[in-house]
Amino acid sequence: MREIVILSCQKCKQKNYTVRKNKKTMTEKIELEKYCRFCREHTKHKETK
Repeated sequence: MREIVILSCQKCKQKNYTVRKNKKTMTEKIELEKYCRFCREHTKHKETK
């Protein structure tokens, strides 16, 4: 039931990371603090389609 989702930077809107999430247990969108190589800093990354 796990699906691959894409995380994009909230500052520059680049798609940087892919993660797996369980759609049954986590119904809301994932938001993580990750390193963006385009911004060259740690920024919030949010799940996109």
